[in-house]
Amino acid sequence: MCIQDMLILHICHRTGVRHRIVVEPPGRNAQMIIDMMNRNCYNSTFVYPLVIDDGEGCYIRDVDGNIYLDFTSNIGSSPLGYKHPDVIDVLNKYSSMGVHKIAGQDFYCKEHAELAEGLLSIVPKGFKAFLINSGAEAVENAIKIAYRKMGALPGVSCINAFHGRTLGALTFTFSKPVQKSNFPELPVKRIKFCTSDDDPEIDAIENLLKENRVAFIITEVIQGEGGYNIASRRFIKTLRSCADAYGIPLIIDEVQSGMGRTGRWWAYEHYDIEPDIMAVAKALYVGATLYRRELDPGKQGVLSSTWGGGNRIDLAIGSRIIDVIKRDNLLSNAERMGYMLLKALKDIRDDSNGKVVDVRGIGLMIGVEFTSKDVRDRFILHAFKKGLLLLPAGLKVIRVIPPLIIREEEVHEGVELMYNALREV
Repeated sequence: MCIQDMLILHICHRTGVRHRIVVEPPGRNAQMIIDMMNRNCYNSTFVYPLVIDDGEGCYIRDVDGNIYLDFTSNIGSSPLGYKHPDVIDVLNKYSSMGVHKIAGQDFYCKEHAELAEGLLSIVPKGFKAFLINSGAEAVENAIKIAYRKMGALPGVSCINAFHGRTLGALTFTFSKPVQKSNFPELPVKRIKFCTSDDDPEIDAIENLLKENRVAFIITEVIQGEGGYNIASRRFIKTLRSCADAYGIPLIIDEVQSGMGRTGRWWAYEHYDIEPDIMAVAKALYVGATLYRRELDPGKQGVLSSTWGGGNRIDLAIGSRIIDVIKRDNLLSNAERMGYMLLKALKDIRDDSNGKVVDVRGIGLMIGVEFTSKDVRDRFILHAFKKGLLLLPAGLKVIRVIPPLIIREEEVHEGVELMYNALREV
């Protein structure tokens, strides 16, 4: 870190105002890197010209010295924020190790065993774990386990669902047309994702199962990419009871909502149900498919991957994240800070002159819905220029998902930045 960057961080610590824009983004260094990527890389889902350099706590510094308050957690994949001492400890420990990466389904290692054991300590009893590299791969293997049990029948997923972009997972994704156009699909049936107990389509799954044999039901409890829609209690209970009645595995996708994001380890815990199969990733640093032991394929080789579980460092960090969430009571912090943030964002809604039409969420997984996509996108850019990082979800929603370590003063700081951004929309 150069002297100027150290001075900026020192001033921010001393004053208590941690975000700081010193160069209008994109600065010279950021623009050079962006131009290089535009020449050589596919233009994927970039939202604003942020080029990340470093970070600490809930803050990210770009390559020009700007400091941003991060309300994205890199889409939930940085639950402990940045430069967390426990994560740094793991990195230091492994920095001199000669074998960082192994073929994780062909060779044993302690890190794989410890992460699996840690995961099984926070899920229902009687589960097994298959470690993989990403959320999409976790879903792919979840549906493979179900197919292995039930045969090559259609699966059931929800409208506005997002389960990943690999072709199997993409079949059951249904959030945006651009994600699916011209790609082939597996056999699939779709039902409405019901957010109200009074929804007239809430029993659609029961009617579907009366007429069709299916291999599984897959759903999120809080839809992520689909717009941070929260399932009604009766809807999730109905899926569980119908899956039981027809002997069908229920897959819960916790890739974005899991690992403490909602104030409990898993979002499904708010509904007093248990899944048969789970897909986990993001905050875990690796992907994992967790499933009831009776669904185990049994025969060796049914599930595998060269880099299953990824890097030994990532496996070790995943274990440490579970330990830190337990030790530092971050589930409680997510619940308390989420309540405070949700209340403040509802005040913003009430003061928005109609620009914000809804605020919804559980814990630190909150969606803010605007009147239109255009208003939402302009709000995100204004917030970015003021020093707050937010990301879109669905057609006109922003996701508010700060690290689980967020403190009260950072909640207030973020809310103030959102008020200021809203004034300029």
